[in-house]
Amino acid sequence: MSETNPAVPKRILPAIVFSQFAGTSLWFAGNAVLPELQASLHLQEGALSLLTSAVQFGFILGTLCFAILSLADRVSPRLLFLICAVLGAAANAIIVITPTSTTGVLILRAATGFLLAGIYPVGMKIAASWYSGKLGKAIGYLVGALVLGTAFPHLLRGLGATLPWQSMLIGVSMLAAIGGLVIFILVPDGPYLSKGAKFDVRNMFQVFRVPDFRAAAFGYFGHMWELYTLWAFTPFILMYTLPNLPSGQVSLYSFAVIAAGAVGCIGGGYLSQVWGSAKVAFVQLLLSGLCCVLSVFILSAPAFIVPFMIIWGIVVAGDSPQFSALSARTAPPQLVGTALTVVTSIGFAITIISIQFTGWLLIQLSPEHTFVWLAIGPLLGLLALRRLVRT
Repeated sequence: MSETNPAVPKRILPAIVFSQFAGTSLWFAGNAVLPELQASLHLQEGALSLLTSAVQFGFILGTLCFAILSLADRVSPRLLFLICAVLGAAANAIIVITPTSTTGVLILRAATGFLLAGIYPVGMKIAASWYSGKLGKAIGYLVGALVLGTAFPHLLRGLGATLPWQSMLIGVSMLAAIGGLVIFILVPDGPYLSKGAKFDVRNMFQVFRVPDFRAAAFGYFGHMWELYTLWAFTPFILMYTLPNLPSGQVSLYSFAVIAAGAVGCIGGGYLSQVWGSAKVAFVQLLLSGLCCVLSVFILSAPAFIVPFMIIWGIVVAGDSPQFSALSARTAPPQLVGTALTVVTSIGFAITIISIQFTGWLLIQLSPEHTFVWLAIGPLLGLLALRRLVRT
């Protein structure tokens, strides 16, 4: 059965996309209430960055554990998605229900990140179990939803949202739980779902024995070196180049830059049906690398910064779903879930290194000469991806 087969229910892709957005909202939408959370719970100074990092580290730890145990290939992915969405929603809501210390909040946010390992990569495996010939298009919608979730906090701040932080977190928790139920009820196991994987710690290393998978994975790693660092420093770049811009407009422009990535993801998904995922990923990675180089000049030209950043936002995220599609296609069929999980884990670990490295560079260099170093990732990614483009 293929995606063009009318027997594939039309509800499948919208249900997966909604559930993916709802589940990952635990990760990103909560960022919009962090200042209020700090004030209300009297959290220590600097807690905001710690709370954000806690989710990142929790996610990396979760994906690593899921990869070692091959959970996504040994347990029904829709059941795993449901369990993680409900438990993640509970961990998020406990912050509201039970007053706690800074340490307690950090543990709960790390637990939420850990459980997201059963949502984001598992959602991509569920899509892979239904869509084969047009997997790039399907995952394009999934990652597009994730990108919008990433941008959502900037929109809330830009519009001056005044919802109590407790209501916001409870609402996000309810949305995530509903997403888990939707995917469990409406999305049965797909016809391309491979079963029979056994527990073996070597599974997470075995996937890298496949040359084509290594090419896709290392291309993705180069992409991740650039992606989250750009997102993290987008408000800084806007404030540096446009120092008189009101904070509300900085947030709205930041939303526009990050949300533009959804255009790249979905548009790239459609282009992949014509060019193939490898070529689409290669072109977008090349363009985002050129944006890194051009930042040396554009950061000194305020008149061009907003359109430039939006273009950069489109191409920096647009290749992400194609790398995931390539990883799913080139991995051993019985280890697709493990492959997606371990690649995601390594990719997010790389983002932390890149963000810290860029922050250090900003102390040593001017901003105009800092972000050009993000081109290291696209360059290495393009070199790895050449194998798949040729074939």
